[in-house]
Amino acid sequence: MAMTNNYVLVVLLLVINLMVLANCAIDDDLGFGASYIFGDSLVDAGNNNYLQTLSKANIAPNGIDFKASGGNPTGRYTNGRTIGDIVGEGLGQPHYATPYLAPNCTGRTILYGVNYASGGGGIMNGTGRVFVNRLSMDIQVDYFNITRKEIDKLLGQSKARDYLRNKSIFSITIGSNDFLNNYLLPVLSIGTRISESPDAFIDDLLSHLRAQLTRLYKLDARKFIVGNVGPIGCIPYQKTINQLKENECVELANKLALQYNARLKDMLTQLNKELDGATFVHANVFDLVMELITNYDKYGFVTATKACCGNGGQFAGIIPCGPTSSMCSDRDKHVFWDPYHPSEAANLIIAKQLLEGDPKYISPMNLKQLRDL
Repeated sequence: MAMTNNYVLVVLLLVINLMVLANCAIDDDLGFGASYIFGDSLVDAGNNNYLQTLSKANIAPNGIDFKASGGNPTGRYTNGRTIGDIVGEGLGQPHYATPYLAPNCTGRTILYGVNYASGGGGIMNGTGRVFVNRLSMDIQVDYFNITRKEIDKLLGQSKARDYLRNKSIFSITIGSNDFLNNYLLPVLSIGTRISESPDAFIDDLLSHLRAQLTRLYKLDARKFIVGNVGPIGCIPYQKTINQLKENECVELANKLALQYNARLKDMLTQLNKELDGATFVHANVFDLVMELITNYDKYGFVTATKACCGNGGQFAGIIPCGPTSSMCSDRDKHVFWDPYHPSEAANLIIAKQLLEGDPKYISPMNLKQLRDL
């Protein structure tokens, strides 16, 4: 009988030790922090898979180079990892941020980061309505509000607040669709352009974004990276539909992006002063991508105009990437994967600059410095 009792005691001690070790391992993992990602198709990791929408990337050959899925499509709008994926790896985070709408985005998974981004989404709720369904920035922040309450339940209020304020980075990549699939959209946006000048539209965008960032701050976000709008006039889609030459870009689209970008930078400077304890890092995506487009050969690319995967026109820029698309064999030699989105090879260069790069691309600090703040 004594031996049996001893045996039970040993087993109990083993179980308790294993539970303690498991909890330590989980807490060790949390030491690397989390990424909470908001935005559009540049960083969507699969949310649109769960929506009835015309904007989807869960079809081959999207994801053909995404090792984590064995080359199967996941809903990422590129051939491999997004900028958000690569940045998370570079910050030492052990897991990719899980799409909010995915069934496995529950329990402790949310402590490793959540991705709320949605293809077609914008700052304005009306942006992307051409796709039927998408998550606007307002809805993405609403969803984070739900996550925020779950984090309280998992960690307790005090630890949750510390984790979000000190260990979590809030990444916002949004705004392109507000121009491409709202203000500049042929036919559908004519009314808006008659009733609202570019200045007034940009005013509107920035006041909405300011409110969204302030909501996140009130939910304990403190470390932000906000990307500006890239050179949307130079993407294969715009070059193709406007029948431009290889070295030309659509002037109006780029002019609007630059106008918005200058004012976004000023707004982030203001928020750094106004919101106590917050750090807003500005990512100059426009200049970063323009550098790749202008000097593509310097980075080992063979083209910065033609989509690797797509159809239509001289830059394969009209029909999105899908099973019937033509696809290049040298995917890492193309700046653009499809008519709209960079390839993984381009994303790697962009992410490296964000992680440890030049102040002209990322300021007032890079992402590794923001993590260690």
